[in-house]
Amino acid sequence: MTTEKADYTPVEVGSSQPLGPGNPNFPAAFGVNVPGPEVHGGGILAPGGLPYPPPPVAFAPVVPGIYGAALKPQDGSSGYVNPNYPGYPENAPPYSPPAPGFVDTYSGNPYHSEEAPPAFSENQDFDFGLDNKSIRRAFIRKVYLLLTAQLMVTFAFVAIFTFVEEVKVFVLRNTWTYFLSYGVFFVSICVISCCGNVRRRHPWNLVALSVLTLSMSYMVGTIASFHKTESVIMAVGITAVVCFTVVIFSMQTKYDFTSCYGVLFVCLLVLIFFSILCIFLQNIILQIVYAGLGALLFTAFLAVDTQLLLGNKELALSPEEYVFAALNLYTDIINIFLYILAIVGRARG
Repeated sequence: MTTEKADYTPVEVGSSQPLGPGNPNFPAAFGVNVPGPEVHGGGILAPGGLPYPPPPVAFAPVVPGIYGAALKPQDGSSGYVNPNYPGYPENAPPYSPPAPGFVDTYSGNPYHSEEAPPAFSENQDFDFGLDNKSIRRAFIRKVYLLLTAQLMVTFAFVAIFTFVEEVKVFVLRNTWTYFLSYGVFFVSICVISCCGNVRRRHPWNLVALSVLTLSMSYMVGTIASFHKTESVIMAVGITAVVCFTVVIFSMQTKYDFTSCYGVLFVCLLVLIFFSILCIFLQNIILQIVYAGLGALLFTAFLAVDTQLLLGNKELALSPEEYVFAALNLYTDIINIFLYILAIVGRARG
């Protein structure tokens, strides 16, 4: 059995252009030499009479010299140039120049045929933070859970200091503990109010809030131990009614109390100077007036802080500030209780 030897010649892709330097003699997609054509009726036949498949062109590189491509005149070996830019200048674009009569309406103005985008302050189509109802409800729920826990601890201290005679006697004999708790309260409230990283970082924000609650509870319990039991119970009841009414009113009203925050802050400064005056002027009527003004002022603060929590007015709190929101409501309610207790205690002698 004999076999015939056939001569093998490389296949040229495209037209009969000469191959450039550095290009292989076979299609890059196969990696082998393809036998030369034996034309029989217009087809390419392999030895044995079977036709070869057409050469791959989908992923084959462009052969220099076809489709108008030319070699780089600098080195003549690598890269392709646009024949419309002879000499291959460095700033030559990689595409042909536009046709005659073409008008470029895109250069220089990205909004060539559109209106300018609206200002950020005028764009009301996005939901940020508390504008989302689910985020707002979760934020309010978390704040009121913290507030409930704080009030339960505080009024538990008040009950112990009021009804347990031994604790009341201990507090009356050791008044230094009151000033110690006041110092702890002052430091903790400064940390929560001034250090944003502390009040937003879990669990340190809850730790600071717990320390503040315990110190404030001891202070309130100590103050309650100096009053009669009936006065304390009456003050607790009045405080509960007032706070519940103010919170419900703040949720339902259309009036924006948050716009009065600056006025209330000025009134608070006036009240502080008034309290210094009451220290030197020991007058029962003056002290009752001071307590009444204080209760009225912190009732207004409770309305403002409630609307800040809801987020449907001019000013609003971020959902990250749940500890700060709980602190505001807690201090408002405790101050209302203390001022009402002072009014009831002075009125009952």
